[in-house]
Amino acid sequence: MTKRKTRNAHGSGTIRQRKDGTWEGRYTVGTHPGTGKQIQRSVYAKTQQEARKKLTQATSSIDEGVYLEPSKLTVGSWLDIWLAEYNQDIKPQTLNTYKTQVRVHIKPALRAVKLTKLTTHMVQVFINSLSNEKDNKPGLKPKTVKNIHSVLYGAMAQAARLGYIRSNPCENVALPRVVPHEMHPLTKSEMTAFLNAMEGNEYKSICTVAMFTGMRLGEITGLTWDRVNFREGTILVDRQLMRSKIKGGPHLLVPVKNDNPRKLTPAPF
Repeated sequence: MTKRKTRNAHGSGTIRQRKDGTWEGRYTVGTHPGTGKQIQRSVYAKTQQEARKKLTQATSSIDEGVYLEPSKLTVGSWLDIWLAEYNQDIKPQTLNTYKTQVRVHIKPALRAVKLTKLTTHMVQVFINSLSNEKDNKPGLKPKTVKNIHSVLYGAMAQAARLGYIRSNPCENVALPRVVPHEMHPLTKSEMTAFLNAMEGNEYKSICTVAMFTGMRLGEITGLTWDRVNFREGTILVDRQLMRSKIKGGPHLLVPVKNDNPRKLTPAPF
């Protein structure tokens, strides 16, 4: 078939018909800093009209300064990069949780999707599927679904900041409603009975601290004497003891949740 070459309506690119019958629109995105030669890119379509439309969209985005280089990255490959390169400062336990959520939930559903092709609707379908029963197993709890969405949101937000995608497709996704569980703290008489029952037990001191300070287990087991000020009657809670999820991994003293230290003034006894 004879090639036909036409200039688009605004003269900012060219369209030609290829030997296989499809149409190609070529446009210039800039100049190579080393060689000075023009850098050209192409869009492809089955019809001349569709190719012209794609070409117009590409050249208009260049004129408006919002053009993004087409990316070959898939969602799966970008998640690997994001986990390895953009989470250096988070706690090991948190990073392991991110890796598990990516491996178990996000990658199986979205791994092969081109990063630039991921849409809000695709993310919504994925989020909805997490709540559905599968293989006679109940769906995930709303809080777990929200956490998985948060991981994907973070990865896509970084991709948007780097210019790999135009906007974050996780924006405006409807999440399942998280219903808080009603708390039932011990009554005064129950606390007294519990402490009496713990008399002589080696863990009574730990249970007493937990009961009268509200500290988490990791915060209590990570508490060291230099954080206790007997003169002022205060406890500084700025670290917690956590065990690495790596098999055989060590216990680590890490910052408290949300990196939010606090000073407590418990009852004098």
